[in-house]
Amino acid sequence: MPLMPRDSIAGAEKALAPPRFQPVISGQAAIGLSLAALIGAAWLGLHIYGVYFHRWQGWGWVVAPLVVAVQTWLSVGLFIIAHDAIHGSLAPGRPRLNHAVGQLCVGLYAGFRYKRLAANHHRHHAASGTADDPDFHPEAPRRLVPWFLRFFRTYFGLFEFGVLTVWLVVAIGVLGASMTNMLVFWALPALLSALQLFVFGTWLPHRHGEPGFEDQHNARSNGFGPLLSLLTCFHFGRHHEHHLYPYLPWWRLPDLEATPQRRASATR
Repeated sequence: MPLMPRDSIAGAEKALAPPRFQPVISGQAAIGLSLAALIGAAWLGLHIYGVYFHRWQGWGWVVAPLVVAVQTWLSVGLFIIAHDAIHGSLAPGRPRLNHAVGQLCVGLYAGFRYKRLAANHHRHHAASGTADDPDFHPEAPRRLVPWFLRFFRTYFGLFEFGVLTVWLVVAIGVLGASMTNMLVFWALPALLSALQLFVFGTWLPHRHGEPGFEDQHNARSNGFGPLLSLLTCFHFGRHHEHHLYPYLPWWRLPDLEATPQRRASATR
C-alpha cells in the first residue's frame, strides 16, 4: 500500500477512532515492556522446564501436549512483541530499546535477524498484497501450502539454520538436554507457531477471494471475539485495523472495534 500522508492519517483517526483515542497513550512503553517481560519470562520458564526437566513418565505424557500448546502460543507472542518493536509501538520514541528487545525476541524465537525482518515488514506495508510484498505469493494468492513454503523460505535461511544448529549442539552437548525434549519442546512449538502466525497473521488477512478487500491495504480482519483473537494471534488477526494504524501495539488493537462503514470513511 502507498504510505498515507499525515493529513490522511489524521482523517482516518478521526473517522475510525473511539472518543479520546490517542496514537500514544501515557505509560504505553511501561505497559508494553511489562507485557513483553511477562511473555518472555513465561516462554523461558517453559522452555527450561520442557527441555531440561520434563520426564516422560506417568503424568508427563499428559502434561507434554499442554506445554507444547502454551509454548506455541508464547512463541507467537515473542514474534508479536518484535513486530511491535519494528513499528516503534513497543517503546515509543526509543528506537534503540525497540531494536534490542526485538532482536532478543526473534533471536530466541528462531535465530532471526531483526534488521532483516524489519526491512521486509516495512516492504510488506508499503506494497501489501502485491508482487512487491515479500509476505505475499502472487502466483498462489489463495493456496495455503505453497504460500507458507515461500513464506518460510523467505525468512529462514542458512544463517538461521546455523544459529539453531549451534544452539542445539550447546543445549545437548554442553547443558545436557535430551534430543527428544529439544524436538518436542523447542523445535515443535517453533514450527507450530510459525504456521499459526502465517495462517492468522498473513494468509487469512491477505489471501485473495471472498470476502474481498475494502481498500488499497489489501487486508481483512477475522472478526473473532476478544478471547479467540488473543489466543490465535495476539489480536494481530485484526489485520485491517493494523494496516490502518500500524503504530498501535497489539494490546491496543481491540480498542478499534471499527465497523466496515467507519473503515470505508477513513480511507476516502
